[in-house]
Amino acid sequence: MIRRPGRPRAHHLPLLLALAASALTACGADGEDDGKPAAGGRSFSVAAAGDILIHTQLVDQAAEDAKATGKGVAGLDFDPVMAGIKPVISKADLAICHMEPVVGTPKGPFQSYPDFLVPPQITTAIREVGYDTCSTASNHTLDHGPAGVKRTLDALDAAGVRHTGSARSREEAEKPLIVDVKGVKVAQLSFAFGFNGREIPKDMPWITNQTSFKGIAAAERAARSAGADVVILSIHWGREHQPDPSTSQLKLGRRIAEETGIDLVIGHHAHVVQPMEKVNGTWIAYGLGNQLARHDVPTGLTEEGVIGWFEFTQRGEEWDVAARYVPTLVDIPPDAEEDSGAAAEGAGGAEGEEQVSDHRLVDVAAALRDGDGLTGQQRSRYRLAFERTKGTMLNRGAAEDGLRPLRGLPD
Repeated sequence: MIRRPGRPRAHHLPLLLALAASALTACGADGEDDGKPAAGGRSFSVAAAGDILIHTQLVDQAAEDAKATGKGVAGLDFDPVMAGIKPVISKADLAICHMEPVVGTPKGPFQSYPDFLVPPQITTAIREVGYDTCSTASNHTLDHGPAGVKRTLDALDAAGVRHTGSARSREEAEKPLIVDVKGVKVAQLSFAFGFNGREIPKDMPWITNQTSFKGIAAAERAARSAGADVVILSIHWGREHQPDPSTSQLKLGRRIAEETGIDLVIGHHAHVVQPMEKVNGTWIAYGLGNQLARHDVPTGLTEEGVIGWFEFTQRGEEWDVAARYVPTLVDIPPDAEEDSGAAAEGAGGAEGEEQVSDHRLVDVAAALRDGDGLTGQQRSRYRLAFERTKGTMLNRGAAEDGLRPLRGLPD
C-alpha cells in the first residue's frame, strides 16, 4: 500500500468514471451524502475531530448536569455536553479524538490553563459518543510529568478508549497502535511539536512523541512492518488562533505527503478551524479547531470546530479517500455579569428571547434541521459557524478535489 516517495498517485479514467457513478448513487435527491463509501474494494469510514480541552466552566457544567441526570461519577457528568455529536461519531467505522490535557483524580483538584489537570470522567463521555481511539501527544502532555501521563492513559484504558502519542513504558511506546476496522488494519500515529518548554525526561525518551520528519517516517515504517494497511497521522502543530496554516505546517505537510506512505494527516493545536488540502493524493486537515473547549476569552472562532469525515475505498493497491466535513459549535451561556450587563443595555439578543443556558457541543447542520426550541439568535449563530467553516475548509482549493459538507444546511 506504500506509495513511492515523491511519486503522485495515479488518476485513471476508469477511476474517475467509477467515482462519478458512485457520486450519483451515494447522494440523495437533495445532493447530500448518505455517509457510505463508494463501491469498490474494502472500505471503511473515519471520523476525526479537534482538541478536547476541559476548562473550568465545562467542569462546572458537568456538575450541574450530574445534578439534573443523577448520573456521572463524583458529581460530574460530561455526557450531556457531548451528546450532540454522537449521531455522527458513533456512525463512523473508526472515530478518532484528540485528548489534549492531562487528567487528574475524579474528585480533583482540577486546573485549567496553563497546566491542565482535568476530570477523568471526560474519558467515559468520549467513549459514550463513540470514539475508539485518541491521540495524546500535545503541548500539554507533560504538564504534570510522567505521573500525569500515566493517569491519562490509565483513564482512557478504563473507559475502553485506545490511545497513542504518549506511553507508560518503552514497550508500550514501541508497539504501534493498529486497529482492525472492517478487516483493514489501520494504524494511528501521534506527534506534537513541543511541550511548553518542558523537556522529555532523559531516562524516558519514549514517554511522548516529539515531531520530526525522521521520527514520523520511522513510525510509519514500524506500523507497516507490524501489518498496517492504512496509516493515519495525528499531529499537534501550527500557530494558535490562526485560521491559516503556518509555513512550517505547509512544508512539513507537503513533505509527509510526498515522501511517506501516510494516508491521512489530521492536525490540531490552533483552537480554530484551518483548511483541508489534498497534496500528492493525500488529504491534510491542517487544523480541526476545538471539539470541546471553553476559553476564558471566547473569540467566536474558538467555539467552532469541525469533524473530518473520510471514506476510504481500496482500489487495487491504492486507497482512494473521499473527504467530507461536519461543522460543530460549542454553545456558551453568557457569564452572569455579562448577562446582567447585556440585559441592562438591552443588548442580549432579540427582546424577550431567551439566551443559551448550558454549554453544549452541537452539530450545527443537524441542529438547524431539527430546529425545535432554537432561538433566532441560535439559528443565526449556527448558520454563521457553518458558512465560516465552509469558507475556511475550502480556501486552499479543496473543493476541486471533492471536499464538501457531509450534510448541508436546510433551506
